[in-house]
Amino acid sequence: MVIRTDYADERAWRALVATLPQQHIHFVDAPSWSGASIDDVLAATRDADDLSVVFLADTATMRSTPPALLALTTLTPEDCEDDEDYARLTESGPTFRTTPAGIPDIHANLSLGNLGFEEYAAWAGENPDGVYRSA
Repeated sequence: MVIRTDYADERAWRALVATLPQQHIHFVDAPSWSGASIDDVLAATRDADDLSVVFLADTATMRSTPPALLALTTLTPEDCEDDEDYARLTESGPTFRTTPAGIPDIHANLSLGNLGFEEYAAWAGENPDGVYRSA
């Protein structure tokens, strides 16, 4: 799921959508999401059982070249065994940035359980600009 939260530049949005694989991505392009915060997105997606990550097309995404979407885990402390487990799984933070090319890789591996959000967040953190790039 890619949620658009910045509506300042329609051309940037269309260019971003053109770079994203159209298959298996649900685009949320509704002005009611304009300026939505991470907490707003988490609250709205909390009950989606099959959704482990959402991608935000926020202001930073629309202004970066190339665009880097904000990946946000939907994992909450209630989803974990205990606080220590949650801390481990979000050690690198609950968000990281990714290029559009990274979305299929992230989504597929999280869905299959091959890799965890924390691994992608750590890989993003290893890059000087903090952006995950698919190999």
